[in-house]
Amino acid sequence: MSEIKKEEEKGHNFIEEIIEEDLAAGKYSKIITRFPPEPNGYLHIGHASSICLNFGLTLKYPGHTNLRFDDTNPVTEETEYVESIKDDIRWLGFEWENEHYASDYFPQLYDFAVQLVKRGLAYVDDSTSEAIASMKGTPTEPGVNSPFRNRSSEENLDLLERMKNGEFPDGARTLRAKIDMAHPNMLMRDPILYRIKHAHHHRTGEAWCIYPMYDFAHGQSDSIETVTHSLCTMEFVPHRELYDWLIGRLEIYPSHQYEFARRNLNYTVTSKRKLLQLVNEKHVTGWDDPRMPTITGLRRRGYTPESIRDFCERIGIAKRENLIDVSLLEFCVREHLNKIAHRRMVVFDPLKVVVTNYPEGQVEMLPSEDNPEEEKVTYREMPFSRELYIEADDFMENPPKKYFRLAPGQMVRLKSAYIIRCDEVIKDESGKVTEVHCSYIPESRSGSDTSGINVKGTLHWVSIAHAVNAEIRLYDRLFRVEDPSSEEGDFKDYINPDSLQVVTNVYAEPSLLKSTFNDRYQFLRKGYFTLDKDTSEDRLVFNRTVTLKDTWAKEQKKS
Repeated sequence: MSEIKKEEEKGHNFIEEIIEEDLAAGKYSKIITRFPPEPNGYLHIGHASSICLNFGLTLKYPGHTNLRFDDTNPVTEETEYVESIKDDIRWLGFEWENEHYASDYFPQLYDFAVQLVKRGLAYVDDSTSEAIASMKGTPTEPGVNSPFRNRSSEENLDLLERMKNGEFPDGARTLRAKIDMAHPNMLMRDPILYRIKHAHHHRTGEAWCIYPMYDFAHGQSDSIETVTHSLCTMEFVPHRELYDWLIGRLEIYPSHQYEFARRNLNYTVTSKRKLLQLVNEKHVTGWDDPRMPTITGLRRRGYTPESIRDFCERIGIAKRENLIDVSLLEFCVREHLNKIAHRRMVVFDPLKVVVTNYPEGQVEMLPSEDNPEEEKVTYREMPFSRELYIEADDFMENPPKKYFRLAPGQMVRLKSAYIIRCDEVIKDESGKVTEVHCSYIPESRSGSDTSGINVKGTLHWVSIAHAVNAEIRLYDRLFRVEDPSSEEGDFKDYINPDSLQVVTNVYAEPSLLKSTFNDRYQFLRKGYFTLDKDTSEDRLVFNRTVTLKDTWAKEQKKS
């Protein structure tokens, strides 16, 4: 956690300035924030920004952060989502002080509703949802009062209790605040506070059949928990007036709402509804598909919590929405993986090399660096033998000038091994090169080279006799366009058909048999990779987290 604390001490945003002013003025002795997800889907990269903000503030300033599930809509919420959210937050490196649920407060919220009715500030409306919408008016025209607006408190209390007791079907009645149908803020035009839903709730079962609306549950839950700084995204700015009105009329703890702008990521979507469509219509394999912007998808792809926290720190918090280039997220993970990823040799498109002057049956274990970026470099042993695989595109029979890889008569160094010279090319009947015969320079062994030969090319390789077969999944952006939600037509029409390529004829060095799901690797000259959950005893499966360089930007310039 100390590492996170350091990250969170890098400067000030406008919310931190507000908090520092509040603490300096003695308004609070400590601050309390909350992260309030609705358990109706998996968290995505946008939520990560909010998590880092809320939890980061209470690492920087005295106080704590609560995790509160906004579980007021039983139709869409599931325990599966609750558990995934908790797992994602912990994986990001944060721990909450208290775990709450809006459903914990259902009795108290109902009591608040009763108070409003008794004070003549809420009424039961028999109007349909369509009728209520038509009575709202427009931003330039006032609404009209409901015919049920002037019921007596006694009648409203009776109807509200009967709603709670399940006497009416879904949609038959609602509880509305009595504010002002001509209010310039349309959200203040007698908003709905409770609706009837006969549905099983993931925690309360069938105990309740009326459920509070978000605007009613949100501020009151904040107040119950004495949240000092309730942080929301900018679309909740119009809701703040109702938030304050309810807290003021109920005369409860005065929590205050502050808004910050969303940070949308290009070449993806973060709407839960759209992400659910991608899952249900099988455009992806699930919520944890490595192409998804969900935290669980990023985890499976090989992103690290450090890289996501770094990304959230870099994009910052502001009052203006912005479309963030996904290349920045990739830069953050690439920078972190360069420091921690162990280097390994994996051949994607094999070409056989026979080292003709190396003794048959002999195997040499050659030391090779795990990660040259580490302060204390460690080594693993690579088996070297007479028959090897190199990448097919590391050989050219008729090379151009300044070609420094393997070619007839040309020498290259095999990484952590010897210098070899290509002596003969073997082809099949069609003229395709099937293998190359080379000789090695015994005095050129890496670490003890006395050959005096300098070569410009260095190739990665694996020993055929010791190589392990693997499947490689190469992931790219899920969409072809920068902002698929703003394009004409269905956003799914812009899915990138090349967002996943599977390579199966892959040979890896044997040390990868010991891989765990927490390991991060740089496959030399190929990119950064991590083990996938589809791995079995018979097959290693690796996901590419990110390329070694930002190749996407280069490809876009070409096109």
